[in-house]
Parts: sequence; structure tokens; C-alpha cells
Amino acid sequence: MTRKYIPRDISWLSFNGRVLQEAADKSVPLLSRIKFLGIFSNNLDEFFRVRVAGLKRALLVDEKEAKNIFFEKPQLILDELNTKVIKQQKKFEKVWLEVQKEMAKKGVVIKDTYDLNEQQQEFVRNFYINEVESNVIPLLLDENRPMPYIRDKSLYLGVAMKMQDWKYETKFAVIEIPTSLIDRFTILPSPKKEVHVILLEDIIKFNLPYIFSFFGFDDFKAHAFKITRDAEFDLDNDINTNLADKIAKAVKNRRKGKPTRFVFDQNMNQNLVEFLIKKLDISKKDSIIPGQKIHNFKDFMNFPSVFRKYKPPIERTSILHPDLAEQHRIADVIVKKDLLLAFPYHNFDHIIDLLREAAIDPDVISIQITAYRLATNSKIGNALVNAHRNGKNVTVMLELRARFDEQHNLHWKERFETEGITVLVGVPNKKVHAKLCIIKKRVANKTIQYGFVSTGNINEKTAKVYGDYCLLTSNRTIMADINKVFHVLRKPKTILEDYLVSGKGLLFSPTDMRNRLLEHIDEEITEALAGRKAHIIIKINSLSDKPLIKKLYDAAEAGVKIQMIVRGIYCAVNQESFKEPIDAISIVDQYLEHARVLYFYHGGKKLVYLSSADWMTRNLDYRIEAAVKISDPKLKKQLIDILHIQLSDNVKARKLDDLLSNDYVENNKEAFQSQIEIYRYLKNQVK
Repeated sequence: MTRKYIPRDISWLSFNGRVLQEAADKSVPLLSRIKFLGIFSNNLDEFFRVRVAGLKRALLVDEKEAKNIFFEKPQLILDELNTKVIKQQKKFEKVWLEVQKEMAKKGVVIKDTYDLNEQQQEFVRNFYINEVESNVIPLLLDENRPMPYIRDKSLYLGVAMKMQDWKYETKFAVIEIPTSLIDRFTILPSPKKEVHVILLEDIIKFNLPYIFSFFGFDDFKAHAFKITRDAEFDLDNDINTNLADKIAKAVKNRRKGKPTRFVFDQNMNQNLVEFLIKKLDISKKDSIIPGQKIHNFKDFMNFPSVFRKYKPPIERTSILHPDLAEQHRIADVIVKKDLLLAFPYHNFDHIIDLLREAAIDPDVISIQITAYRLATNSKIGNALVNAHRNGKNVTVMLELRARFDEQHNLHWKERFETEGITVLVGVPNKKVHAKLCIIKKRVANKTIQYGFVSTGNINEKTAKVYGDYCLLTSNRTIMADINKVFHVLRKPKTILEDYLVSGKGLLFSPTDMRNRLLEHIDEEITEALAGRKAHIIIKINSLSDKPLIKKLYDAAEAGVKIQMIVRGIYCAVNQESFKEPIDAISIVDQYLEHARVLYFYHGGKKLVYLSSADWMTRNLDYRIEAAVKISDPKLKKQLIDILHIQLSDNVKARKLDDLLSNDYVENNKEAFQSQIEIYRYLKNQVK
């Protein structure tokens, strides 16, 4: 079947395949390869919790409506997903085996329970008694008793136990592995020049005779398993309940979500497997996936640094922005000119320092900022608290519906409100995803406004690994548009279409960002049809919005040169009618490509935007997003230069083709790795 659009979820699996490619790449440092295996596993968990769960819900609605949303019938997509997941799982296991062999060459070995020497056995017994035992609660299973609650995200041991000469049936039990309380990896006493590591589940497995000693069993078989539950939740419609309380209740109810996947060690006792499937109410339509010994591989993202120091081809320490390297106040610099920060290449401390300055500046009267995902011990959050304590009027738009960070953001809401900070929680049925900040100060009876617009979360932890841009500016047009957003957020009953209209500084969704983007593409089509140069470069995380894809198809048919850099979901396919095929790549490397940059040739005037929004229906119709137009010629050139650096990547770039092949971009040119070259480019700006 020739597809006009690739279903979003099929394309996402292809993206996760690119993550797995990084784990398989022998040129990648060994510890990073292990972490990429963990990222692949964690991605897949969330995929089943959200996307697969959504597809299964779609089976209950009108088939035509569901097909319009998902591009194809949900059941057909589910069938294809299961086939691809099993294929990827086999590749995962092959890569993990290869990685373990490489680890062994470096003297790093993950030990099994049957492979411990006497010293290690004694260590494991004592470690269990002293560190683990108080956190382990075995739960016996019985056909006539309700199944104990099995938590999503947790790892369990399924235990089959008996006495060797016992004539009666095998007894079953489950044990939750307490990885939230104890590190999953423990370093054992090891021979010289070697590091032996044991997993927490194997420590527990080794001690099963001790744990169940009072039952008299002498034969134990224990194997890991986990389930993935539907993580979507429905908010209470009670108008007398505020949003925070609704979300807190919904997060608690999430634990009741129906299982969407059951993953288990293929060597588990078959009767125990069948017992768990029955008791957990898992049907044959759900994903039942037998696998290898180790599950919940996401923990391997935090595998201990036990390898000899790796020397990278280029040392990438964070760069101080050349205009901020001296001991000047950041605000004084921004008031004079726009600055562009590129994370993680530039030092994120510039943002923290900006807010700390504002917190103690006697002339600052107010700070307004949007927050989607704050770090756990956020320096940004602490700076805002200190600003309020110093008498500033602080307003934080805190998105309580940021998926899987709901509980965390509820904590920050309580913290901010306890301090007296004004906390906004958005508008009904619209997530606030725009990354904005506006600081106002009063100097000699004159109000000065400055702040920033960012493509990524204001989070110092993710800023070390997410590739994002942040425009620091005092541009009056941009400041006026940011004020529009906060006006709407303060008065959520405001009719968005009447007030949140794109201005000269910012484009807004959900009001008219899509229409403005369509207009820009139409302009390029007009130029191409007139025989003039027409060029579009789009760098985003995901492309799945049908109206925008259709318009890109129109542009390709007209002969517009279209180049795309899309990290994740990519639903477009090249058609025979295209005069100029769409050239699309995906870059997966050390840093997560997260920035959204939009370039239109615009008759030689070269329009460039930075945006918080991907080209997805949810971003354009159901979220408040902002894209900022870059007016400074120097910054515009920098962004265009970096786009071309990424388009020239022939080391970490993969082709996004109709077959989802994930083939690496290959040419006869010298090896060119864009993330290294971007660092060099920005480093040269300092000189």
C-alpha cells in the first residue's frame, strides 16, 4: 500500500529505532551506548503508556473519525506496531549482548546469582540484610484471592517456589524491586583491574531462600516482569473543583489505568505467566512480550561511571556568551541589543544570573515567566522566590498538565503560593507551552521591559543535554506581544481569538500561527511558480499536522526547495508529482535536538523564527505557543549558518524516507558531525 501520510505512531517507532542505532554504534563511548539503551527503553515505556493506550481507546470511537485522526485504522496501526516492537526488541537484545562483550573487554562485568565467588556471596547476603530487607515485601499469590496491585513503571520478580520432593503444586509470589529507594546497581568486591556489578533484583533473587525460609521451600525460580498502564487521565468535570485538585485526583486515578503491555523474562514459569495474564486482565490484543532477563532498562540511563576516562574528539565545555563574559549586568547588555543563547553549547547560568540580577535589582518591579517543566531543585524557582522576598511582583504560569510532571508541578505550585507568588494555571482545555519571560523595571520615571523567548523549558538540568535556543531581548514589539500572553493568562475567560492575535514580534497558537505559516509557504509557492528562488528550511521535533503537510506537498509540486531537520515524528512522504522532492533528515547524537527554527527565503529578505511549537495538531490547536521573529541581522545569520551546518551532517544524520529505513546520510565529503561543528562555530564567535 502506497501511503500519502505515515501514521504518527509508526513514524515514532522509527525515531526510537534511531536511538537504538546510537546504542549499536561502536564509535559511541561505551557508557553512552548503555545510556542510549536506557533511553530507548524509557521511550518505549512512555509510548505504550500514552500512544498505544490512545490507539486502543480509539477502537471504541467512530472508525471514520479515528482514521481521520490517526491517518489509518487504529487496529491496523496496532498490528503493525506490535510487529515492529518485537523486531526492535530482538535488535535491542542483540545490541545489549554486543555491549556486554565490550564491557567485559574493559573488565566490567554484570554478575549473575550463580556466578558469585565466596567473598561476593557473603557481601550480597550482608548487603541484603543491612540495606535491602526492610524495603522488600513478598506478596503470595493465590487463585482465590484478589491480585495485589502491580504498579506501572515498577519492576517485579515473579517467584515460583516448591520443595523438590513435594507432590503439591508450585506456589507463586511477587516482589517489587525497590529501585526508587535503593540504587539498582551495586559494585561487588572485584579482582584487580576488574569491576563486578550486580543488579538489585539479583541481590534479592540470591536471598530468596532466606526471605522464604519459614515456608520450607528449597527450589526457587525467579524472573523479572513489568506492566505498562494507560497513563492518560480524564479530568473531573465538577465546576466546583479547581484545576489543581482535579489534576491531583487524576494523577491518583492514573494508577488504575488498564495494562497496555506485559513484558516478562521468557524463562519464567509458564503457569506463573498465565496466572499473571489472567489476574491482570491482559487480553491477547494487548502487547504480551517475552524477552531476556533484564527489564526496566531505563535505569541503565544511570549506569555507574566505571569505565576508564573517555577522551572525546573535542572537549565541549560550556561557552560563555562573548557579550556576557565580562562582569557586566546582563540586563544592561540586553537593553542595548538582542542576544542569542544556544544550549547546551552556551552556559545556562546566563539565564539563572539574569533572574538573580532581577531578584536583587532595586529598580525591578515585576517578573512574569512561564514554566512547563522546572528542575527538581530549580535554581530558577529559587531565584523567583528570592525576587518575591525582595518585594518584586512575581507571576509564574505553571503548567500543571505537563505529562508525567503533574505531581512535580503541583509541588512547585504549593511552594510558590506559600511564599506569596502569584501562580497562574492557564486557560481551560489549553496547555501553555510557550517559553516566555518579561521583566519590568522603573528607572527615572521610565518603564524598561526586557526578557526572553525560548524554544525549550527553563530547566537547568535538561539544558545540559537538550539543544535549544533562547533569545534575550528588550525589543518593544516582542515585549508588547509577551504582555498579550500574560493578559490572557491572568484573565482565562478572555476570548483568545479576540486578543491573542499574532503581532509583528510573535506568532501565536492556537489562534493564527498555523494560518501565518501557511501564508509563508504560499509566498514561497508564488515565487517558485514565477521562476524565482523559493526555499524553506524547517527544524522541528515532529511533523504530523495534516494541513501543514498538505501545504508542503503543494510547495514541493510547485518546485519550492524544502529541507527539513526533524528529530522524531515525520509523517510526510514524497509524491511522484513533486517537482522538487522534500529533503528530510533526522539527527540523533549526544545532545537531544529540541530547538524549532523556521526559515523562509521570502524573496531574499530571509524570515527566521524560533518557536516553542512543533508542527503537530496538538501544538497548533490545543496549546498556547509562541514563535519569535528574529530581526537582528547578525543573529539571523548565526541561525541560518547553524541550519546549514546541520544539513551538512554526514555522521549522525539519517534520511527520513518513505520506507522508514533510517539509512545514514552518506557522501564523498570528509566526516562532518554537526554537534561538534556547531560547538566550534560558536566557540569561534568568542574570539
